[in-house]
Amino acid sequence: MARIIGGIGTSHVPTIGLAYDKGKQNDPAWAPMFKGYEPVAQWLADRKPDVMVMFYNDHANSFFFDCYPTFALGVSASHDFADEGAGKRPLPGIAGHPDLAIHIAEQMVADEFDLTIFQDRPLDHGCNSPLSLMLPHDDHGWPVSLVPLEVNVLQYPLPTANRCYRLGQALRRAIESYEEDLDVVVVGTGGLSHQVHGERSGFNNTEWDMEFLDLIVNDPQRLAAMKHVDYVRLGGAESVETIMWLAMRGALGPKVCELHRSYYLATSTAMAVTIYEDEVAQ
Repeated sequence: MARIIGGIGTSHVPTIGLAYDKGKQNDPAWAPMFKGYEPVAQWLADRKPDVMVMFYNDHANSFFFDCYPTFALGVSASHDFADEGAGKRPLPGIAGHPDLAIHIAEQMVADEFDLTIFQDRPLDHGCNSPLSLMLPHDDHGWPVSLVPLEVNVLQYPLPTANRCYRLGQALRRAIESYEEDLDVVVVGTGGLSHQVHGERSGFNNTEWDMEFLDLIVNDPQRLAAMKHVDYVRLGGAESVETIMWLAMRGALGPKVCELHRSYYLATSTAMAVTIYEDEVAQ
């Protein structure tokens, strides 16, 4: 039986990938952020998951506003990365896991989540920006397979926070009903507080970010009950994408241990990365 071994929450700021590609790991402005990802890379190296399921959003690179799905699951045998206008990042493509992805699709539709299914659509920085910091990669590929699950956090109406939390719970049921022996890690991306347009452009709220990171561990139901307007008011317009962290949290157990938390605010977006494992009953 497949099992979820843990969850990761991470920002997906495009400049993370840019700084990585330009070798800024020891640059004083970027070193704290890179240091924050080192325990995540080590945890993944130690736990050796077979598959990573990643909740991410596409920034109008593969899905466009004339047809932007609420939830879309990638079932390709391999996934390429998008050219977002400045050339493709120097990253190899990553293997998919079609058998697991198709099983997830079948089970989640049966669980009344109407997914869009996609193949051969490149993944943008919503996925590849944190991925490049978390996992080793070379011309031979990556050490895990990837099942990407896109969430609409761009074009209203958005799925509610509670819908995303329930999506994660449905994902757990689907994974645990898969017969092959697989270790799966679930990743939720986005945020934290930021706004990139309008009168509040450049807005951040570290106090709310810290409260959010506490609540995602201890009271995710409170976050699930919040409205989009609450997320926007507290964290800025683009911070609503943190509902994808709730999808990841929903895929974990009722009680979790936070193994790692890093928070760094040096640009217009508060960048964070965390690791969670289910509490084991004594």
